[in-house]
Amino acid sequence: MKVLTGKVVSSKQAKTVVAEVERFFRHPMYEKRMRRTKKYQVHTDQEIKLGETIRFVETRPISKNKRWKVVEAK
Repeated sequence: MKVLTGKVVSSKQAKTVVAEVERFFRHPMYEKRMRRTKKYQVHTDQEIKLGETIRFVETRPISKNKRWKVVEAK
């Protein structure tokens, strides 16, 4: 079961927040540290505000784009 940590960038939808997960990796040729971000639509029943850090876990498909569920909001 995958668990990710991300920052909430949108909370306008009902029972859904959009979380942005940032990862770092080393470029294979130039060996510079690079940053990549990816956005996930996450299901939630609680009130989560913009800018909060959340942990979310992989789950069964809830809708077309939602396959993640909030575990805890920090």
